[in-house]
Amino acid sequence: MSKRLFVAIDLPESVTSIIAEMNPHIPGVRWLRGEQIHLTVSFLGNVGPIAEETLREKLTAIHFVPFFMPIVGVGTFSTKGKPNVIWAGVGNGHPQLFHVYKRVQEAALASGLEPDLRAWHPHITFARCRDVAPHEIRPFVKEHAEFDAGLVRVESFALYSSIPGPLGSAYTRELEVRAA
Repeated sequence: MSKRLFVAIDLPESVTSIIAEMNPHIPGVRWLRGEQIHLTVSFLGNVGPIAEETLREKLTAIHFVPFFMPIVGVGTFSTKGKPNVIWAGVGNGHPQLFHVYKRVQEAALASGLEPDLRAWHPHITFARCRDVAPHEIRPFVKEHAEFDAGLVRVESFALYSSIPGPLGSAYTRELEVRAA
């Protein structure tokens, strides 16, 4: 039986609680629970058991050094002119973050999985929008443009399985890969 898998970098509770406290309670905006907030390195989709076993082996073989990542700024992604995601940024130019991303993509390819060919824009999704006009979100984004949750030390990434639900997906940590 296949599992819906993704690779993510977890955030400390100190950061997720700061994000949770920012919730402006705008109708149509669903704030994620603290345990749902992370930086997605790669969404892999439905993965069968043989590919998952190979993926686990390949992910475990990834070597990287710990690094610091800033959590700064707030923005939105839109579809057809309407915001669908509100996110926190992670700054620019993190060679170690992009090293992890590249190695995870190589592990996915070596496991026979289809790569995501879109450009990767690392960010932390913390809210999802449904039928919300841009002008309803704009004041929040403007108010938090200078958002700065500080530096997060990244010492691991994890493979998660995900089961979608009405209040958002439920995640199960399947594997953790620690920095060298």
